[in-house]
Amino acid sequence: MKTIDGQILKSLFLSGANNLYNHYPEIDQLNVFPVPDGDTGMNMNLTMTSGAKEIQNKNDTDISSIAKAFSKGLLMGARGNSGVITSQIFKGFSVGIEGKKEINVSELIAAFESAREVAYKAVMKPVEGTILTVIRESSSALAENAKKVNSIESALDLLLKEAKKSLDHTPELLPVLKQVGVVDSGGAGLCVIIEGMTKAAHGKFVERIELDTVTNNDSAVLASPYAGAKLSEGEEGYGYCTQFILRLGGPDDGKKAFVEKRFQNFLAGHGNSIVLVRDDDIVKVHVHTLTPGTMLNYAQNFGEFLTITIENMSEEHNNISHGDVATDMASNIERAKADKTPYKDFGLIAVSSGEGLDQMFKELGVDCIVGGGQTMNPSTEDFLKAIEKVHAKNVFILPNNSNIVMAASQACDVIDNTKTIARVIPSKTILQGITSLMQFSPDLSADDNFDNMKSALKDVKSGSVTYAIKDTEIDGVQITKDYYMAMADDKSIVACVPDKNEALYSLIENLVDEDSYMITVIYGADVSANEEKEIADYLEEHYPDCDVDVKNGGQPVYSFLVGVE
Repeated sequence: MKTIDGQILKSLFLSGANNLYNHYPEIDQLNVFPVPDGDTGMNMNLTMTSGAKEIQNKNDTDISSIAKAFSKGLLMGARGNSGVITSQIFKGFSVGIEGKKEINVSELIAAFESAREVAYKAVMKPVEGTILTVIRESSSALAENAKKVNSIESALDLLLKEAKKSLDHTPELLPVLKQVGVVDSGGAGLCVIIEGMTKAAHGKFVERIELDTVTNNDSAVLASPYAGAKLSEGEEGYGYCTQFILRLGGPDDGKKAFVEKRFQNFLAGHGNSIVLVRDDDIVKVHVHTLTPGTMLNYAQNFGEFLTITIENMSEEHNNISHGDVATDMASNIERAKADKTPYKDFGLIAVSSGEGLDQMFKELGVDCIVGGGQTMNPSTEDFLKAIEKVHAKNVFILPNNSNIVMAASQACDVIDNTKTIARVIPSKTILQGITSLMQFSPDLSADDNFDNMKSALKDVKSGSVTYAIKDTEIDGVQITKDYYMAMADDKSIVACVPDKNEALYSLIENLVDEDSYMITVIYGADVSANEEKEIADYLEEHYPDCDVDVKNGGQPVYSFLVGVE
């Protein structure tokens, strides 16, 4: 092909998204740290799926229109740092072909150069050895060899070849990757997307494969010693009530054969509270899950949706506790939009997961809790909805997780409301968020509050305890699967031991110094009341010069969240 139009680009994008969907569990498994939150593949998959849905039914031949719609879908669905950067890569691609009806090889090359530039500008402190390196090196190599490519296919072939070469080099740029024996997961995800696009250009469009039937790795990107086994998803709590009605299709519609038992097994592997009813070609489903996108992606292999309802059950609980009528989240948002009351001066938004943590944030004045955290990163659109809901002139967002800061910041950048100014307090841990909120005062100006809350982040040292999901070695510490890891806030691993309380004590010993005066421990869902008392007694005995506060956060996955001031 010498040129491509919008419909061909649509095919390339959809093939890339499908290829990522087929392999995102393997990308999740590339997580450097052996913690149960290696969700890069899932975040990128949900981001790409959002873009794919935006163009799925668009019949424009105008290539700029397709690229712009895809970019918008990615932007709204972006989750986690990897998802946000992916959305910026394709935003840059869209900018590079703006106003064009079709593009040739040289214009395709220029579009990928634009993708690189926009992605780097979106990151305040770019880190090499990541997805950014892969898009930079591959797009630069493509531009340098522009005279050697004479077709769209050969251009994408070269881009993929250089992207894979760059990916293989990431462990040399980030020592921790080399130490653990993996390549960068975000970079791997980008390579898989490019691989899918390249296959489509050669007439080999990638279809989605049912996740429970993937047994062999057919990706040249992941067919290496770096690729991990398929990730098994643990059931750590279910945040979304997902309901849909599906009209089954057939081969003529491009749909797979529906086998009820297999479908039910897939739902059971990713959720609970399952109800599945089939009536001829209509299937009705109810399920509680942490990953509704996975359910919808899988279901669409067999038909098309007639209705979809997704309710954030944590959000529903918060709505009811604030006196709202019990209903779905979308209805509450619409009600907030219709509210004619004046905008209040300040609104506070915090990301939290766990009933106890939610209550702590509400007691500190948070107006809206966005459900999420380590295993469930909120999207840009989730934050936009929360900003709209709080109905305030000045909104402060506390992400409370380093992998959520970029999505929250992106929401602040694209908010379509001149009455609201939203800003992110870049809290990277729950304890940082709590400490920051204590500095908020409604009597101060927005700028003074922002400065005080941001400055407070450095006053607390944070850490956490969770279980290891695989055997490995990091910085000389031997990690054993199912043992408990104590991690400081920079993710340095302090200890890995069989007992979670022992891990907690090692962590606190590492964090406390002669200037420390306050120790806060927030324990998770796997800690009993007896253990709480044991921990409080231990800390009061061993740290008599510090105030000790032990609280029930009820959070999943992480046994303890620790803050030392």
